[in-house]
Formats: sequence, structure tokens, C-alpha cells
Amino acid sequence: MTDLPQFLLTGDRLALTQLTRDHLETYHRWENDPDTIHAYGNHFPQAWEVRVAGWDRQRANERYRQFEVALADTGAPVGMTTLAVNPYVTTAEYTLLIGPEHRRQGYAAEATRLTLEWAFTRAALRAVWLKVLTPNTSAIRAYTEAGFQEAGRLRAAGYWNGEPVAELLMDVLADEYRRNRAPSDRA
Repeated sequence: MTDLPQFLLTGDRLALTQLTRDHLETYHRWENDPDTIHAYGNHFPQAWEVRVAGWDRQRANERYRQFEVALADTGAPVGMTTLAVNPYVTTAEYTLLIGPEHRRQGYAAEATRLTLEWAFTRAALRAVWLKVLTPNTSAIRAYTEAGFQEAGRLRAAGYWNGEPVAELLMDVLADEYRRNRAPSDRA
């Protein structure tokens, strides 16, 4: 018998499961990785005490839905995704974090597809959108592969290497997502 977490959705290599406080130190380490701070356009790392307080607030907020991204074969965590839901218009903002040691393995696109599957087939959302700094081309590629399209730009909305850069707005609508799913996913 294996000791895998309860999977909510399973893909080819990854699965979505619930975040667990047991992994909070891992999440905090990922969030404070210099490349993560840089890609999010942040300027400073986050203190442990701030992260713990944020964890408690996030877990109590029904509009802030987070998933742990785990390897389907072992259950080991490799990242996190978030849907910040606006129930009034049934949309959500999407964010993704893949742990630094798990990057460049194609997990971002699969984790995004799994989260979109949840958003549109389980949570009945009509659209999911995101913001990404334009120099973050690997993230843009993964989001596009998962079904997102460019929806607009905010000029000089963030920083990359200390320089102002545009922020790309991307979205995917539920109807588009359903139309573009693989036939095996439509069952």
C-alpha cells in the first residue's frame, strides 16, 4: 500500500492535491528562491512569520483556492497553483509556482492544464486570467501551450532586472477550453 496524498485530478505526470501545512516550509523556500522573486516582479523575500500568517488567512478564504502540484507516481510536491476566484463574475486569476529544483521539465504547462480542467469542469468558472512579465518567455510559452491567449498589455507595469517592463495579460474562456481539449479529455 502506498502513502500517496489524495489526488483531485491526475494528468500524465502530475496530479493536483490539496496544500498541506506539513509542506509549508517547502512552499516558503520555493517562494523565496531568487528566480521566483524575480519572475513575480517582487523586490524582497518574505519572512517566515509573514508566510505563516498568510497561510492562515489564505486557508480561511474560500475565494482563494490553492492546489499542490505533485508527481503522480510518488506524490512528491513540485509546485503550487492558485485560483483567486471572483464569484460575482465567475472568473479567477491564476498563479503558478514550480519549485526551482523541478523547473525546465515541462511541468508548468501540465500543472496549468490540470488547474484549468478544475476551474472549468469542477468550479464552473467562465474565464481564467493571469498576468506575467513579458521577459518571462518560458512562462508565457507554458501558459500558451496550456490554452491561454494574449488579452492585452500593461506598459511598464513591473520590473525585470531593475528595469520597467510590460505585463502581459492572458486569459482562456471556458468555451475555448472545452473546444480545444483533446478528445480523450472530453469523456
